[in-house]
Amino acid sequence: MPPRALPAMTELATAPRPANTADAADISAHTAELDIGGMTCASCAMRVEKALAKVPGVVSASVNLATETATVDLNGAAAGPDALIAAVRKAGYEAALVAPPDTPASANESAPADRKRDQTRRELAAVLASAVLTLPLIGPMVGEWFGFHAMLSPWLQFALASVVQFVFGARFYRAAFRAVRAGAGNMDLLVALGTSAAYGISVYELATHPGDMMHLYFEASAVVITLVRFGKWLEARAKRQTTDAIRALNALRPDRARIRVGAGERDVPLAQVRVGTIVIVRPGERVPVDGTVLEGRTHIDESLITGESLPVPKQVADAVTAGSINGEGAIAVTTTAIGAETTLARIIRLVESAQAEKAPIQRLVDRVSEIFVPAILAIAALTLAGWLIAGAAGETAILNAVAVLVIACPCALGLATPAAIMAGTGVAARRGVLIKDAEALETAHRVTIVAFDKTGTLTLGQPSVTAFEPIGGISRDEALALAAAVQRNSDHPLARAVVKAYEAEAAATAAAAEAADMPAAIGEAVASPTRTRALHASAARAVAGRGVEADVDGRTLALGSGRWLGELGIELPPEFAARARELEAAGNTVSWLMQRAPLAPVALALIAFGDTVKPTARAAVERLAQMGITSVLVTGDNRGSAASVARALGIDEFHADVLPEDKARVIRDLKIRSAGIVAMAGDGINDAPALAAADIGIAMATGTDVAMHAAGITLMRGDPALVADAIDISRRTWRKIRQNLFWAFVYNLIGIPLAAFGLLNPMLAGAAMAFSSVSVVTNALLLRTWRGAQNGSGR
Repeated sequence: MPPRALPAMTELATAPRPANTADAADISAHTAELDIGGMTCASCAMRVEKALAKVPGVVSASVNLATETATVDLNGAAAGPDALIAAVRKAGYEAALVAPPDTPASANESAPADRKRDQTRRELAAVLASAVLTLPLIGPMVGEWFGFHAMLSPWLQFALASVVQFVFGARFYRAAFRAVRAGAGNMDLLVALGTSAAYGISVYELATHPGDMMHLYFEASAVVITLVRFGKWLEARAKRQTTDAIRALNALRPDRARIRVGAGERDVPLAQVRVGTIVIVRPGERVPVDGTVLEGRTHIDESLITGESLPVPKQVADAVTAGSINGEGAIAVTTTAIGAETTLARIIRLVESAQAEKAPIQRLVDRVSEIFVPAILAIAALTLAGWLIAGAAGETAILNAVAVLVIACPCALGLATPAAIMAGTGVAARRGVLIKDAEALETAHRVTIVAFDKTGTLTLGQPSVTAFEPIGGISRDEALALAAAVQRNSDHPLARAVVKAYEAEAAATAAAAEAADMPAAIGEAVASPTRTRALHASAARAVAGRGVEADVDGRTLALGSGRWLGELGIELPPEFAARARELEAAGNTVSWLMQRAPLAPVALALIAFGDTVKPTARAAVERLAQMGITSVLVTGDNRGSAASVARALGIDEFHADVLPEDKARVIRDLKIRSAGIVAMAGDGINDAPALAAADIGIAMATGTDVAMHAAGITLMRGDPALVADAIDISRRTWRKIRQNLFWAFVYNLIGIPLAAFGLLNPMLAGAAMAFSSVSVVTNALLLRTWRGAQNGSGR
């Protein structure tokens, strides 16, 4: 079954995000997203957040350093976009409103991507030019290690270093000035102060001892600037790779469609397509809209949307998803969703919102980042004073203080969590696992119990009628016709099975009549007088956890569970009670057709349903067990059916005959009993309370929107193996977050004291600082090698 569109509740905001040209009314509804320029470290992100939070009408603001974006929640009295942008600029940064998600890809996606790509190329050119000027400064120093003495003249050193300091280092001065003007500090301030001190000492020596032997440190300031810029270039490249998943999904959006006009076809921009428009998709083309197949047969490759590697067969009335690739056959598709309402657009927004969210652990990092730069400035001042008090030369004291300023790296702290979340949620989305937010990711990695629904989750959810036995004097054909009438308007799998059984018998009767050269209508009349007249149900209504009732032919009929049968006080003939127990023991679900007479309700028929366990279900349960996770079955079906499925899958604990509200109680009991984290996996309306009650809900996208509303994780295929995949990628992502934070904290805790005690010169400190943040992002990018259970897993 193809995935349904993701519900609005799983999105960051239900309202479209504003375009750059929007006015105040356009962004006052829910959420605005800003593209932020000029951030270099975690303290920058904190400063932008605080600046935006002070704008009237802003409920909250969250800045992602890795994506360089800000997500702003607004109330109805929100200020206009100019106020948001002005607040960011006042804090010392640049800002622009991000275009809405239904803007064509050519306008929405390529411009920011091209701008950042050009910016990265310019950065590389600046790094190379800076390196060319710096090499002559450090070349003689390296040569001395091998016995070569060819030092440049002091004035040539001054000339080369001055260009590096004030041309290629100008970005640090500009950013530092903006930070100071805003009353704060950042990484650029540390670099500007450190390199200026080294450069200033050298200029002082050159001015006061023009003809004497002197100690110049021009190479130190030039090398630090070159290395830091090189590190920022590597960091930018690595950060772009963390957004590969979003770019790959955006690349699936066609910007044109071929529509049917009369007897012909016309190629039009996608913006001109409306719901109900007939779109023609030729072999090899991407499907431009969500819709249903009107004509033709084909296979559709949905791998980048659902993670399913094999093409899915499609025929008339089957759903197709925008962004998927048509196979060998031309098809006509009736459009059901366009633009921001397509499944693909909702997936993109879900992944973007997950990547924009801050994990709870990030709050600790934010508190540290807020005081990081002031603390480093204080430590550098203490280092300078300490060395001077100890009797060291002024140059030594200044250089050690410079090393402290240069080695400190708030960038690694700021990137540790978002880089891992972006890489993890991105690769998960490529494999069909959509994680709602960082909190869901943090919770999922600690899961100890997974409670599974049965029908549609562990079984195919396509039951068939295995037994239909009338009770009393009613004929089988009349009872089946009455049952079909009650169930005809229901979308429940058991209802579809009853209707399908009725239609199959009707078709068999007509075929038999045709074979006997008897008019079909006469044949049906002979077989069953009931079928000669149409049976219509009125006042149909669902009774939660019990079944359905409706008025048919002037009598009130009910079709539902044995629980309902008992509640209505209906006595069964002993042979039917025994037959029901026999069918349930064999793994069938037994329902009853009942007439709710005012005085004496009676049972009219026994209906047994059989379902098939999904091929991957047992392997999924076994893999969870290998991960140390216990599987529990929680179902509204009878005990016999539940026991049969649990036995087939190797599940030791099951709960049967559970009403929807009781499923939530079972989940709460599991949480109390285990004192661990309990996940619930389901796909039906009756699973929604349990999904909400669980610590983390896992919904099948092949199920109902209501289930997905209550879930923290959505699986784009109805494959139980994805439950283990979702927990596995959350564990791996969380491991990367811990590794990154450990490295970022330990790097600073070790590097800063070493620099303060004079064990690191400024050039080595600059190199360490330049590569610390790169190492954090690179470590996070290792998550991109994850392939899930079916194709092996990454590191």
